[in-house]
Amino acid sequence: MLQKALAIQEQLILWRRDFHMHPELGFHEKRTSKRVAEIAEKFGCRVRRGVGRTGVVAELGQDKPIIALRADMDALPLQETNQVQYASLVSGVMHACGHDSHTAMLLGAAALLAKEEFPGMVRFLFQPSEEVGDEEGISGAARMITDGAMDGVDMVIGLHVDPSTPVGDILIETGPASGGVDSWFGTIIGKGGHGARPHDAVDPFYIAAHITLALNAIMSRRISAFDPAVISIGSLHGGKTENVIPARLEMTGTLRYTESRVQEQIQTEIKRAFELARPLGGDYQLRFEIGSPPMQNHPDAVNLIRETAGDILGPEHVLKPDKDLGAEDFGCFSDLAPGAMFLLGVRIEHDERIGHSPLFDINENALPYGTAILTESAIRFLRGKV
Repeated sequence: MLQKALAIQEQLILWRRDFHMHPELGFHEKRTSKRVAEIAEKFGCRVRRGVGRTGVVAELGQDKPIIALRADMDALPLQETNQVQYASLVSGVMHACGHDSHTAMLLGAAALLAKEEFPGMVRFLFQPSEEVGDEEGISGAARMITDGAMDGVDMVIGLHVDPSTPVGDILIETGPASGGVDSWFGTIIGKGGHGARPHDAVDPFYIAAHITLALNAIMSRRISAFDPAVISIGSLHGGKTENVIPARLEMTGTLRYTESRVQEQIQTEIKRAFELARPLGGDYQLRFEIGSPPMQNHPDAVNLIRETAGDILGPEHVLKPDKDLGAEDFGCFSDLAPGAMFLLGVRIEHDERIGHSPLFDINENALPYGTAILTESAIRFLRGKV
């Protein structure tokens, strides 16, 4: 299968660069979805458009078992600074997380599988909006599920590019593979006043300092050292001039976890931290936006990918990742069927790029490897070889 994927490498690159040049933000992937649907239809796929708003579901084969292969399609609100021929043509938007390459590789898998015979069905999930939620805080995976994308699925697998890992290596491990993520939005309410008369005001910056200390103490004093979790403050906004104490501040942040009980405990502790505003003479408002759940790599799916990748790349190139609490809404899919995601090495030698950076880019020589692993994993699962 690797030889077949290498034979279409030029096409994989063309697809990836086309998507890279025309990035679209979450739930706005209209051009991308149209292109994906048209290409998949040329391979003979049955295509359903508008799944999860702007997602696409394509299918090959019939009946059971069903394996789903997933790629996310959305871009990020960043201005690309790469000086390359395929740089983003959309001001302030770029593919800075590799979703353009995910989409290209999944199309490649569809192209290869269209020429194979196998029992059962392969369902290709081209997902919108992995990076952000909609107005209700719901991301693309959950929206696709509501529209039936996972109905009847027996296994689901996906990949994500990793710019720190060399081409020809993948990373995968059983168990927690990414953190669950929630966002929190707090307002600290004080009493505005003149900077020269702070005693007549209730300074929200003073209150924020105490809340910040309390938030930063949650992990070390309230959560067990054996429970992986993170709380971070992402923004603090308030005031407009140097000699006026504002009446309120806006503070936002994120929390990450791997167990639902820890999620609940962290939310309780964040509320407790904000309650410090009241004995200090102020008040607060606080809300949580519930994000995607933790992603758990199922042993059966991990074994399938490990054995497949080991035969394609060599077992010495199938490695274990470092633990990380980065978030990924693939967990919505793998909560409904045994699933796993692997990290595909795409490092540019001597010039490693960081995800979510205006300089992000990949080594396109990795595209056939991801395509081959997705394709061969699907065939082996359907043929019952693993």
